[in-house]
Amino acid sequence: MNRVETGGSSRTWGQRWQAAVGQLPHLPRALRLIRRAAGWHLYLWIGVLVVQGLLPAATVSLLPRVVDGLVAVVGGGAVHGGPASGGAVDWLLLRPLAPSLLALALLILGGELLAIVAKWLRTVLGETVGDHISERIQERACDIDYAFYEQPEFYDQMHRARWQTRHRPVALLEQAGGLLQQGLTLLAMVAVLLPYGIWLPLALLLSILPTLWVVVSFTLRQYRWSYGVADQERLALYYDWLMSSPEGAAELRLFGLGDHFRALYGRLRAVLRGQRLDFSRRECLAEVGALLFALVMLGGALLWMLGRLLRGVISLGDLALFYQALNLSQRGLRSLFSHLGEMYRTLLTLGDLFAYLDLEPQVVAPEAPLPVPSTVQQGIAFRGVSFAYPDSSRQALTDFDLEIPAGQTVAILGANGAGKSTLIKLLCRFYDPDTGSVTIDGVDLRQLDPQVLRERLTVLFQQPVQYSATVRQNIALGDLQRPDDDQAIATASQQAGADDIVGRLDAGYGTVLGKWFPDGTELSGGEWQRLALARAFYRQAPIILLDEPTSAMDAWAEADWLGRFKALAQGRIAIFITHRFTTAVQADIIHVMDGGRIVESGSHHELLERGGPYATAWRQQTGVDGGP
Repeated sequence: MNRVETGGSSRTWGQRWQAAVGQLPHLPRALRLIRRAAGWHLYLWIGVLVVQGLLPAATVSLLPRVVDGLVAVVGGGAVHGGPASGGAVDWLLLRPLAPSLLALALLILGGELLAIVAKWLRTVLGETVGDHISERIQERACDIDYAFYEQPEFYDQMHRARWQTRHRPVALLEQAGGLLQQGLTLLAMVAVLLPYGIWLPLALLLSILPTLWVVVSFTLRQYRWSYGVADQERLALYYDWLMSSPEGAAELRLFGLGDHFRALYGRLRAVLRGQRLDFSRRECLAEVGALLFALVMLGGALLWMLGRLLRGVISLGDLALFYQALNLSQRGLRSLFSHLGEMYRTLLTLGDLFAYLDLEPQVVAPEAPLPVPSTVQQGIAFRGVSFAYPDSSRQALTDFDLEIPAGQTVAILGANGAGKSTLIKLLCRFYDPDTGSVTIDGVDLRQLDPQVLRERLTVLFQQPVQYSATVRQNIALGDLQRPDDDQAIATASQQAGADDIVGRLDAGYGTVLGKWFPDGTELSGGEWQRLALARAFYRQAPIILLDEPTSAMDAWAEADWLGRFKALAQGRIAIFITHRFTTAVQADIIHVMDGGRIVESGSHHELLERGGPYATAWRQQTGVDGGP
């Protein structure tokens, strides 16, 4: 079983640093993922970024010609008379500047148009890549072992993968694009500034080093903080869900729990908010210090250039070029390091996504699986099975032996924690036993393809899903491989005793159930359970597994359904997991479990005559000694 790291506070700073730096190799994988999802739009976007990166340098390069040309024109008398006299402009003198002015206008217009195109491409890439990531997360969620869903730490990892990284690859793409664009702009600006002195680009780089330190330092701190509070953030989400979900609405009102959970949520959010705001305050102060240092460096360079202008070494156009180039370069460097920091933070969080996507199921098909029988000829057997759930020291089953012949209806009784539901999980091959074997017709389940095996089973779980879909869809979900068959759906509904429920609904089988969507109809717990039974019966499987099939039914509904079930189970293996004696007495044989073992077996009357645990529980529950 793959284990999920929790990133607890016991890890040393060195270990945390190593874990953070260890995420950097995810960059190539992330870019490959983006390329597969984005297709040709990615290459078009890169082309737009390259042009956008070179445009500022082209624009700045035109400034000396335009500024010096305008100074010469004004000095040459292009404007006749003063402002008071409404002096006329001699436009003919501006003709030599026309090409430069036109080129400048075209560059400005082209930059604006490219910005619009880039915005559209970012939207396309964001939607495409984001949906692709969601599909990958959903695919992994459906493929990994059921065991993962019984590990609390797995939910922390899923939380980070789903809520923090859903848009991270898109953010990485934008950050990488920003690096490309700003990098090209800076290279071009360096080429523009070099003629004025090699020390200028070096001074520019020096001015931005404090910003680089702020970015790297606070990025690592932010990552460590986010990693460490994933369980607290999930707890806050849980409190929020309790207060806003229909599952908790009744008890919150009955027991007056609203204020209690609001207080818990508020205290937890206050701690998280305080930590985040304190972090943001310290980061902003560090950024202010870095900015002041950069402004001092920029001011010194400008004073030096101004002195050269006053000495006549450079022209006014050169000064305008220098100011614009230096300003754009410094802003570009800050943007570059900001993109670099965000990119680094994204890579750190992408480690959570890839760690989630790399989870591998352990319950898999063998290289050469044996065929799964379409009908059971001999039966099901548990032989010497011992099993403990992951991270549990308690054995759910210990040297467990049980044989269920073909065509037999079996009831499994026992107290909570006796191991009853574990039998269903092993039969569905959600888990493999630690020792011993589970077989169908003598074939170990580990020699079968799990997916094909599950197609031979139909199961009603203890807490069936209430799908917010139509009645017809709720039943048809039991076997999506069957073609649409309204008659088969109606038959399954009748077998489960759900046909009366459907008959009372306004739109019959077309009624939308649940309250998630408009015009949905809510059912009672027993009605949902009978609908889930119909879904289970819609799959014509040779093995029927029912975990507390009548727990939400009233006595009348239970009696009606049990009267139908014998005919339904004819020729198939049916296994009840139940606490109800009224359900158990319908079985051909009853097995009583305690402490992960079978402690007695027999028919209802045999067990009463034996006077063991079953008879004692029967007398305590019914107050009589005889059978029904």
